[in-house]
Amino acid sequence: METNKNIYEKLSLIQVELKAPKNQYNSFGKYKYRNCEDILESAKPICNKNRTTLTIHDDIVVKGERYYVEATATLFDWDSNNEITVRALAREEDSKKGMDASQVTGATSSYARKYALNGLFNIDDTKDTDTEEHQSQKKASEQQVEQAPQQNAPKVTAKQVELIKGLYKENEITNMLTRLKVSSLEEITIEQASTMIKARKKG
Repeated sequence: METNKNIYEKLSLIQVELKAPKNQYNSFGKYKYRNCEDILESAKPICNKNRTTLTIHDDIVVKGERYYVEATATLFDWDSNNEITVRALAREEDSKKGMDASQVTGATSSYARKYALNGLFNIDDTKDTDTEEHQSQKKASEQQVEQAPQQNAPKVTAKQVELIKGLYKENEITNMLTRLKVSSLEEITIEQASTMIKARKKG
């Protein structure tokens, strides 16, 4: 292979050739997705062919009272000693049902690393779970939640709150609460909670 290419040309070649299939399957949401390991498995031989080395590592970053995992993906050029670095942050949850602290950190690390690699290799994950069909179902379910009666309706149960937290990401819950014009899950109704749960289980 020619060695007169600069690191940006090499990265472009890697981006064009890299195919990271969605080898993982979420049986709960019924969709395929790729994880950090899938990207790395595809990237390593292509990086090697283009005379580059890919490294990735984590740091723990504290912002306010919350802990974040900052993943750093770096592409090193053998021929120039130049490098390109991309970073991504993922916030650790206070707790995750069924996980101990080390597992929460591990899951957060994997998430941050995946998006650092996405940024480096121009991988678009927006359609992993957002096909047109999924978006249509999601939009319909959100409208149902918003239209559900609130006045004098029974409030959500603690069990429903825990189930929703396990089904939805934190930013998704925040967006839903904003649409419902409430500040916490404890303020929604049983009917609204049931709609959210059914919508995610249908995926």
